[in-house]
Amino acid sequence: MAGKKHKTTTAPYILSAILIAVGKPFYFILSHIFIAIAFTFFVIIGIFKKKVFKNIKLPKLPHFTFNKRQRKIHKIVYPRFKFNLNIKKRFLFLLILSASTTVFAYFLVLKDLPSPSELTSRQIEVSTKIYDRNDNLLYTIYKDKNRTPVKLSKVPENVKLATLAAEDAEFYSHAGFSIKGMFRALSKNISEGRLQGGSTITQQLVKNALLSSEKTYVRKIRELILSVRVEMYYSKDEILEMYLNEVNYGGTTYGIQEASMHYFGKNVEDLNLSEAALLAGLPQSPTRYSPFGNNPELTFSRQREVLHLMKVNKFITSDEQGKAVTEGITFTANKQNILAPHFVMYVREKLIEEFGEEVVLKGGLTVKTTLDINIQKLAEKVAKEEIAKLKNLRVGNTGIIVLDPKTGETLAMVGSVDYFDTKNDGNVNVTTRLRQPGSSIKVVNYAEALSGGLTLASVIDDSSIAFNVAGQKPYIPKNYDGAYKGKITVRQALAQSRNIPAVKILASYGVSKMIDLGEKMGITTWKDRSRFGLSLTLGGGETKLLDLAQVYSVVANMGVKNEIKDITEVRNYQDKVLFKSDEVTNPQEKVLDPRVAFLLIDVLKDNIARSPAFGSNSMLVIPNHPEVAVKTGTSNDLRDNLTIGFNKDYLVAVWVGNNDGSSMSRIASGITGAAPIWNKIMRTLLTDKLSVAWDIPKGLVYKECFSRNEWFLEEKQLACPKIIEPAASIVNTQVSVQ
Repeated sequence: MAGKKHKTTTAPYILSAILIAVGKPFYFILSHIFIAIAFTFFVIIGIFKKKVFKNIKLPKLPHFTFNKRQRKIHKIVYPRFKFNLNIKKRFLFLLILSASTTVFAYFLVLKDLPSPSELTSRQIEVSTKIYDRNDNLLYTIYKDKNRTPVKLSKVPENVKLATLAAEDAEFYSHAGFSIKGMFRALSKNISEGRLQGGSTITQQLVKNALLSSEKTYVRKIRELILSVRVEMYYSKDEILEMYLNEVNYGGTTYGIQEASMHYFGKNVEDLNLSEAALLAGLPQSPTRYSPFGNNPELTFSRQREVLHLMKVNKFITSDEQGKAVTEGITFTANKQNILAPHFVMYVREKLIEEFGEEVVLKGGLTVKTTLDINIQKLAEKVAKEEIAKLKNLRVGNTGIIVLDPKTGETLAMVGSVDYFDTKNDGNVNVTTRLRQPGSSIKVVNYAEALSGGLTLASVIDDSSIAFNVAGQKPYIPKNYDGAYKGKITVRQALAQSRNIPAVKILASYGVSKMIDLGEKMGITTWKDRSRFGLSLTLGGGETKLLDLAQVYSVVANMGVKNEIKDITEVRNYQDKVLFKSDEVTNPQEKVLDPRVAFLLIDVLKDNIARSPAFGSNSMLVIPNHPEVAVKTGTSNDLRDNLTIGFNKDYLVAVWVGNNDGSSMSRIASGITGAAPIWNKIMRTLLTDKLSVAWDIPKGLVYKECFSRNEWFLEEKQLACPKIIEPAASIVNTQVSVQ
């Protein structure tokens, strides 16, 4: 099919030849008159069908009645008008209606409609630039259109067929638009309330090269009219050739030749079927389906979809489809002039979500972000150095987030050690992926407990306990070291990250309350509550590192939640502000009593209280900065290890593990793994900075209890209550064991 030559015997092409023969001015005038007449046709026949168009058999219109005897039209009823016209006034009415409709159609649709000949020229597009907080350029989107035009004769048949299957299987049989596609799009528009879809290859070429990308019905009408004219002006092969050289395949890569070179390092004529199908799937959403993007698995999902469409349209056989699906693909190294690549791609996706892909790719946006490139470079350097030291412990990757807890602004984001190492999924942003948080999530449990009556001086028995749940094996939590401490205070339990006390505390008030508070503080992944039980406080519920950073920022900001920010301002090339971050777009929300936040901070910075578990000179200590609070977490299967710590100015969250979920070996939380990375970054950030103590909120009392001084909420200072042991046999919640 792809090799079919343009036909010249059908009526549209005969008309095209005549119009071109008489010259472009006549072509322009005649085509506009023809379109205007067509625009008024159905209105006219509705009014004059009884007299002027006797042979046209149409059902009666419900808006008027016709009296044959008097030969008059009575009660021509429209929503707000009534007409009583006799036969002598019809032609005057026709003249006015026709002229009005023609003028309306011209100014609404036809005025300034481009000429198909303009497809041979290219308009300059303005690039989008992403900057850090200090106006350092991080990335330029489409600074230059990297395009090498290629003749259709050089394009292999499988590339043509894959493109047709993915975008417009009826291309060689329609006159610029697809009736089936239009009805499918119309159905979607009605059901979803938005304009989309239905575009042929010709329409896409017209939209990208001659029209704007605005989603309006007027633009779609202009696109449809111009597509028909383009079909009359050019052959099918010429249109397909222009499309293949015009379409975007991701980033600065335009045209099929440069796409082939960019992704596979080969000329287009050397592409095999598997590669052709992959490239054909990209134009639908170059960012979403890019093999160098954050979700490379979607690339191959789209490739398989294209191969399926090729088989459905009988372009290939089932055997060819099966072979192409299993055929291995080797990509070229994705080296780009880009700083903070994971952060830039994260911001780019958010921009596309907000403004649309066309605006981001061609709209000349200037985007100012919260990133500090100096902190970013520090985090990237430490990540590479420390992960290299952990190879013998089977640790392959790390994710790092640095925030300003006062504002929620992202200062650094390291999604993987090496973004360009696509062989090992280096382009995957692990800060946005689901991982088990281990004991780092205990801060939510203790925040809820301290809000509801528990005190840091309350005593709990760190001893064995079994929780019975109907239909399941008893849940018996274990401590990290396998030992028991007996009677200990809540301060000691949290500081030393004892598991059994944490589970007992959660059982005393219920899993649902921890989930409620966790979601308020920033967890977005605990939607299916039926999955979670008492092991939730030990990390049994997957979270994102970005969410955990949000949770800890609430504590660091004394209970006030600032949504994490990464974009502060967006302007277009005309310097019009499209977005500006302020208190309206990023409102502050108080989700935790500031006194409870202070109690948590006081424990997490207490090196004496945590020393029995971590030692007095662990990687959790920042010299000359006793105000730094920190918490670790490790999943039971050693797949995830985390350290999250903060002071008033910086919050650093670190994860280490493997992208494939395989276990690490001999990771000791607070000594190896995430802690050294966290320590190096935090220590460097605080070099030459003075230690600033935390402000004590009103309503707290410092008094003696059990032979040591402790902080109490003012209303709970009269006693040193012991926690009530949960009844192990009446736990009614489902337990999800790690």
